Amino acid sequence: MKLNRIIISGGGTGGHIFPAVAIADEIKRRNPEAEILFIGAEGKMEMEKVPAAGYSIIGLPIAGFQRKLTFSNFLLPFKILKSMSKARRILKEFNPEAVVGVGGYASGPTLKAATWQKIPTLVQEQNSYPGKTNILLSKSVNVLCTSYEGLEKFFPAQKIRMTGNPVRKEMVEIEGKRQEALEYYKLDPAKQTVLIIGGSLGARTLNRSVVAQIKAISENTDVQILWQSGKLYFDQLQTELKNILPSNLRLVQFIDRMDLAYAAADVIISRAGAISVSELCLIGKPVILVPSPNVAEDHQTKNAMALVQQNAAMLVKDVDSETELITEVFGLVKDIEKRLDLSTQIRKLGKPNATADIVNELEKIVK
Repeated sequence: MKLNRIIISGGGTGGHIFPAVAIADEIKRRNPEAEILFIGAEGKMEMEKVPAAGYSIIGLPIAGFQRKLTFSNFLLPFKILKSMSKARRILKEFNPEAVVGVGGYASGPTLKAATWQKIPTLVQEQNSYPGKTNILLSKSVNVLCTSYEGLEKFFPAQKIRMTGNPVRKEMVEIEGKRQEALEYYKLDPAKQTVLIIGGSLGARTLNRSVVAQIKAISENTDVQILWQSGKLYFDQLQTELKNILPSNLRLVQFIDRMDLAYAAADVIISRAGAISVSELCLIGKPVILVPSPNVAEDHQTKNAMALVQQNAAMLVKDVDSETELITEVFGLVKDIEKRLDLSTQIRKLGKPNATADIVNELEKIVK
């Protein structure tokens, strides 16, 4: 089935943008002449990231509801109406064969306008607990591509397709890269390697958990830690740890080769964003998840529990992390049987063909 003109809408975070770009890349791989237009939210990161990936994007003047009382909340109804009007105009001018929504502020007005105009629509839901926008849209869109079981509680069961989340292939291709990885990050091949990742901006709790246990880390000399602090915290941590950073703790601001970091790791500590979890399922290494409590509907905890209930990951609560995380890490490093079991179970949850399966569903609704 040939796809010619597709709109993809959503963004706000990398967890929405990267799946969107992955879907666009798969469409272009199958249909090199296809025209793909993104619709995002003005001022959000998709307005920068999408053009960097080689695609055109138009912004809507949409914003989210602020939990505290602000003047922007009074303007929200007007922004929604203006965004709806602009989305309808874009759809009429571009005349797409289908519209894909990946979550984020812009996807609501765009998908709603598309359903009003009887354009085929597909929603890609990354999380185990969907956002309110996608729950509302589910009544009118054609297909919902999901990554977790049990979403019949939120979506019409007959519309659900269990595809998994699209991930960037270059992130998860780690076969045969361990030696290169150890050399790239200047790690000792004789030691077990723990990877701590908190996202590009960093995760304050993960960083404080490491700082709180610096002495214990320095004493466990048979283990080395590759610690990505994020750009918000790197300078402060460098200053704070200037004279006490142990030789087995490698502090970096940003991991520019995530595939090599994954390849080097024997154990991984991570937040539980949907795309991170999907990548970890494909990597197949033992994982300790520390869900962020600062997200809507506490969906990171729900993402993590979906793995924990399958014995596919361990969980440390954010509130307990400073006292428990590093102890759990060292315990897991020493427990070879537990690590093998976690690796086996998490691999079973990986969906390596997710992007292709989503585009297959897109082709079906266009046909």
